[in-house]
Order: sequence, then C-alpha cells, then structure tokens
Amino acid sequence: MEGGVHPGTDATAFRECLALSWKNPYVLRLAFSAGIGGLLFGYDTGVISGALLYIRDDFKSVDRRTVLQEAIVSTAVAGAIVGAAIGGWLNDKYGRRTAILCADFLFLVGAIIMATAPSPALLIVGRIFVGLGVGMASMTSPLYISEASPAKVRGALVSTNGFLITGGQFLSYLINLAFTKAPGTWRWMLGVAGVPAVVQFILMLLLPESPRWLYRKGREAEAEAILRKIYSPEQVGAEIEALKESVEKEIQDKQASEKVTLLTLLQSTTVRRGLIAGVGLQIFQQFVGINTVMYYSPTIVQLAGIASNQTALLLSLVTAGLNAVGSVVSIYFIDRTGRKKLLVFSLIGVVLSLGFLSAVFHEATSHSPAVSNAETAHFNASSTCPDYRGAASPRLWDCTSCLKASCGFCASHQNKLLPGACLISDDNMKDACHEEHRLWYTRGCPSSFGWLALIGLALYIIFFSPGMGTVPWIVNSEIYPLRFRGICGGIAATANWISNLIVAQSFLSLTHAIGTSWTFLVFGVISVVALLFVLICVPETKGLPIEEIEKMLEGRALQLKFWNKKEKVAKDGANV
Repeated sequence: MEGGVHPGTDATAFRECLALSWKNPYVLRLAFSAGIGGLLFGYDTGVISGALLYIRDDFKSVDRRTVLQEAIVSTAVAGAIVGAAIGGWLNDKYGRRTAILCADFLFLVGAIIMATAPSPALLIVGRIFVGLGVGMASMTSPLYISEASPAKVRGALVSTNGFLITGGQFLSYLINLAFTKAPGTWRWMLGVAGVPAVVQFILMLLLPESPRWLYRKGREAEAEAILRKIYSPEQVGAEIEALKESVEKEIQDKQASEKVTLLTLLQSTTVRRGLIAGVGLQIFQQFVGINTVMYYSPTIVQLAGIASNQTALLLSLVTAGLNAVGSVVSIYFIDRTGRKKLLVFSLIGVVLSLGFLSAVFHEATSHSPAVSNAETAHFNASSTCPDYRGAASPRLWDCTSCLKASCGFCASHQNKLLPGACLISDDNMKDACHEEHRLWYTRGCPSSFGWLALIGLALYIIFFSPGMGTVPWIVNSEIYPLRFRGICGGIAATANWISNLIVAQSFLSLTHAIGTSWTFLVFGVISVVALLFVLICVPETKGLPIEEIEKMLEGRALQLKFWNKKEKVAKDGANV
C-alpha cells in the first residue's frame, strides 16, 4: 500500500473543514489569509489574457509581432522562476510569513508600473516585478497553510489555495469585462491587481509565523503557543512530540538546509523520491497545456471563429468559472478519495478532452471559408492582401491561408461561412469591413465548429481543475522532510514556472507553425506520459501527518497500483 489513512479521515475531512468555521475559526483565518497569495497568482494568470486583446490595439508593434505578445505574457513567468527560486531560500532563512510579505510588495510595485506603462518595454518590466511576487507566493502560500493545518483537514485547507487561484482567474475575467468600455481599458485591468496584494499584506502583518518554522529555529515557546490554537488539547502533545523528533533528526544529520546542495539532496533516498514526484507533477501540470488555456483563452476562442473581443472575453469567463468550480470539487474530494486517484481520473479526462479539441480544430481548418476574388475586388485594389495578389494559385486560398499571410479576412455580408475577402490587416480595412456589416477576422476563421471548441475547452477545465490543477501544489506542500521543505518546495515551484515559461512562450508560435489542431494533439500525447508518471512515481499522502510522510517514502517502492481496498485503509502507511 502506498501510504496509510488514519481512520475517519476520508469520510469526514470535508465536513470537519466546514466545521472549523465555528469550532476553530483561527485555522480558517490562517488558511484564507495566506491563500490570497493564490488569488494573486490566479488574477495575474487570467487578467493578461483579456488585457492582451486591448494592448494589441494600443501598441501596433505588439499586434504585428506574435513574439512580443508571448513576451508580455511570459516575462511574468520568467520573473516567477526567479521568485520561486529566491522564495525557497527566503522561506528557510526568514520564514513563510516574511516571504509572503515580500511577494505582496513586489506585486504591488509591478501592478503600478504596468498600469502607467507608456510603452511595451516598460509594460514588460512591470510584468517581471509581478512575476517575482507571484513566484514567491505560489510556493509559500500552500506551504504556510500546510504547516498551520491539522493533518485531518490539511488537504482540504491547502485546496483553498487552489480555489483562490481559480477564483482569482474568474475575478480577472469579470474585471476585464467591467473595463472593456473604460478609457485606458487594459491599464485598469492590470492596475487593479495591486488591490489583493495590499489586502494580504495587512492581514499577514496580523498573523503569526508558521509554527513548524518557529520550532525548527529554536523558538519552541512561540511555536507551541500557536499549535495550541490550531490543535485540540488532546492532539497538541502528539504534534509537539512529532516536531521535536523531526528537528532532532535534522541536528543529527549534520547537513542543515542552509548548507544543502542539490547533490546532497539527491543522495537522500527520501528526498530524491519526494523530488521526483513533486517536481515531475509540477512540470506535467504545465506541459498538459493548462496555461495555454488560461493565458490565451480569449485568443483560443477567437481561433475557434469568434471575432468580437468582448464576446471572446465573455465566453472565456465560462472556462474561468468552471475552473473555480473544479477547485471546490477538489476541496471536497481531496481528503476522501486521495491525491493519486484524483490525479489519475483528472489526466484521463484531460487526454480525452485534448483529443476532442484536436479533432474539432482539424475540422474547423478543413472547412475554412474560401477567399473570393470577387469579394476581394469589392474593396480598393490597394487593400488586397499582397501575398494573395501575387499567389500562383489564388483559387486555392482560403481564410486560413489569408491569416497565415498576416492579412485579414472580411467575411461575406450574406453568411460568414461563404467565400469572403482577403485584405491588408490594418484599422482602416477593419473599419471598412465593419461599415458593411461584415465580420473581420485576424486570429481565427469563421467556423460552424466554434461552439464545439468551447465545449472541448469546458471539458478540459472540468477534468483538469480538481486533479492536476490543485494536487501538485498539495503534494509539494507535504511530501518533503521538514528540514528540506523550503528548498525542495522552491525547486519544485521553479520547475513549474520554467515549464510555464516554455509553454507560454511557444504556444502562439506553435499554433502558427503547425496549426491549433496539432498543438492540442501534442499536449494530449504529453498528458498520456503524465498519466504513466503518476501511476508509477507519485505516492499517496492522504491523511498522513507531515512528519510520517518521510517514513513512508523511506520504504516506498514504485508500482502501478493507485487504489486501496477498504479493509486495508487503516494499515501502516509505511508499507508499500
């Protein structure tokens, strides 16, 4: 068996988590205050997808260059890589609370720079500052919650961080819609991001440091005072003894985490197995394509044939809402079914959804409306797309060919699916097309398959969110020994953000090079590999006190089994 479950953990954890609201609101206060870091993470992820539509309108250089669009998105991810790496050291040296306060300050500075940016270059600078803060918050918030939560409800409480991530994404889409008609549209969208940072900064000033970090630093009296607020009187003694044992083991080990190197980490069987599972989950979380959906959701909607910016934002709100709902599902099931089962079922659904999306976009491309010479000639000859004018076989051109040539497709005034005009892509031609009550396309072509693409995106989010969306962060908050938790969490978060950067920086270029259908198919193949990885390499940590997970990893062997018979659930978690 891959880890035991204490009796009663799976059936009552969610109810007990809800009961904390009147039994011990102090624990919920700690969890939700730290979880605002997840809200910051989610808001930044979601807000740029809508803001990018209007940044392209204000800065023509951004509209013309796909690489610059990817840079505006991915420089925040690059900053998050550095932030997560620094966050690991900062967590171990100065504490979880200090790291969260630093993240809030960086996020506020970045939001102000972005809101006032006069050029794409300064906008990118602001995105880097935001990324630094998000990187720190992404690995510190779940860590703080995990170390301040009773073992029985730890998974559900850490899942609140995931819920606030998806809630932040949903909030960002609402904010985007609210400011679509306001002057300086995207500046408001990005500037509002500083508000959650200020709120969390104030709340964290009023909260204590992580009790486990305090105990490790020799401040036992402070740690015990906080633990007595978190645990019932009959539980607190056992928790203090477990902490004492973990700290004594660190002293005997001679290798304190401040002096640890990657080589010494890998020499420890327990830490190596934890890193393989934790880092692998973080990498696969990104490479199954989630942030292509969250960063570029409105763009993907436009690729499916929706021309209007506002309509694309409104439809993207649906995917963000489903993501938030999925996080609530995760809170309910994480301590009932376990981490591994959620991952397996999540990835099976992700594979099927990506296959469906690949098929839909293939059909949409195959049935792209043709370019009509008569429709194109309806406009001034100088407005015709240069590549179409010089094409050897213009009769073979369709809307997809037109957009690949960096031109715009003006749909037929009778029906958007009939042959239309291929014109130079600029504001004049866009206005001329709209004046005749036609639709103007530059991102995707008119299609009768657009709604199927939206269904595919919705299914993808429904399956991804409860499992791969939240479980990697939960596992990484509990799988490492106390003495290495900060640095290992930093390594895993850094791996997540590096993977995020690769995906964010390459998605639009990949869709341009091989098409949207093949891009989603690539993500589907990676998802199959991720499923095999979870089956073989990821242990079950459901219900285990943090200090016992180390013992479980020491004797664990790899196997495909991920389910447990009911009568074996209460057995020793160290058996494999």
